[in-house]
Amino acid sequence: MGRKYFGTDGIRGRTNSGNMTASMAMKVGQAAGTYFLRGDHKHRVVIGKDTRLSGYMMESAMVAGFTSVGMDVVLLGPMPTPAVALLARSMRADLGVMISASHNPFEDNGIKLFGPDGFKLSDDDELAVEMMIDQEQLLVAPGDIGRARRIDDARGRYIHAVKASLPNEVRLDGVKIVVDCANGAAYDVTPSALWELGAEVVSMGVSPDGHNINRDVGSTALAAIKARVVEEGADIGIALDGDADRLIVVDEKGQTVDGDQIMALIGSEWHRHGHLRGSGVVATVMSNLGLERFLEGQGLNLVRTAVGDRYVLEAMRAGGFNVGGEQSGHMILLDHATTGDGTIAALQVLSALVQSGKRASELLHLFDPVPQILKSVRFTGAPLETTLVKTAIAHGEGMLAGKGRVVIRKSGTEPVVRVMAEGDDAGEVAQVVDAICDAVKQAGSGSA
Repeated sequence: MGRKYFGTDGIRGRTNSGNMTASMAMKVGQAAGTYFLRGDHKHRVVIGKDTRLSGYMMESAMVAGFTSVGMDVVLLGPMPTPAVALLARSMRADLGVMISASHNPFEDNGIKLFGPDGFKLSDDDELAVEMMIDQEQLLVAPGDIGRARRIDDARGRYIHAVKASLPNEVRLDGVKIVVDCANGAAYDVTPSALWELGAEVVSMGVSPDGHNINRDVGSTALAAIKARVVEEGADIGIALDGDADRLIVVDEKGQTVDGDQIMALIGSEWHRHGHLRGSGVVATVMSNLGLERFLEGQGLNLVRTAVGDRYVLEAMRAGGFNVGGEQSGHMILLDHATTGDGTIAALQVLSALVQSGKRASELLHLFDPVPQILKSVRFTGAPLETTLVKTAIAHGEGMLAGKGRVVIRKSGTEPVVRVMAEGDDAGEVAQVVDAICDAVKQAGSGSA
């Protein structure tokens, strides 16, 4: 069955249009609240948000929806997505909600749902809630309407949990860190956690105004933090996205350390200390071939999934893995969190840095990525089903056989085909990508 509202990471869209309106948020609250009314206990949902202007509107609408069907609401205020997952579980809530559009601009917003176990909802649960959104829900009697309250210590609870992910003997004294919080949900908690662990913290992207989330800062706009790390003479830079479930690192020279290199470091460190489970790491089809080769050299496996952290998590849970993520910076460390957590992942990197005594540029570039090119082609119709495109893909796969890969996928949110190829010969990779893109354009009568 196709999805009408939920994508790979909840419901997302431009605010005050389409699926991202106050009335829609109230319907989601009523549907999800009704679906999770299980048992005769008093039901509870925790709601967090990032720093977008529209967060107030969406939060109020969801409170109305949940309370109207009999659920009590606990409001966390601006908090990272992983904090919502953590507090949903620790507070014995029936449901957790994060109002965020992650790394998108402030005009967008989204709704992510977590079950009582702190994990994102399964496909079956999302489909069940989705079917209920368009139905009229049974409202409770006046005396059974839920209550809403805001808790003041959510920030401290999350900081405590984050710090607990490190051994007690690990301190960050003398480490100068530039932390970029993207003017988003972690603007307060992440700098505070690092400071409490002894680091010298230089903060940026910590002045949210409702409009500036992810604007020229954060993990998707690295120019500012790269310059600041070099200017400050910092040991390392940490860049989060708007809801702080994504991490990109910058070394002391201002060089980018992406999710693949972070997974290589954490996976190999945990393996060395006997903490790694599943005999490897889980990543998506977009992770660089260099990561796969590096892990093989360590006697470890790389299990690949479809793009999306939910698919990484599914494979991790099914195979007993505790380290997984995406090249884009989602890091899932199941020993410490039930979803991607940029701050916890950053602490694992910092722990390795402190214990190794090395500079970040020496520690964090564990393999040389093979040349990788990704292009997007707009289309109409079904170009991937045509002989022209199938032939181009087969030819490209043949050229790179044994020395590279071709990955073709349709976007789940727009009429775009993503064409990615990687291999040892940069010229061949470019040739393969261009040939497939040209075939898609011809078959789909689109433009690049």
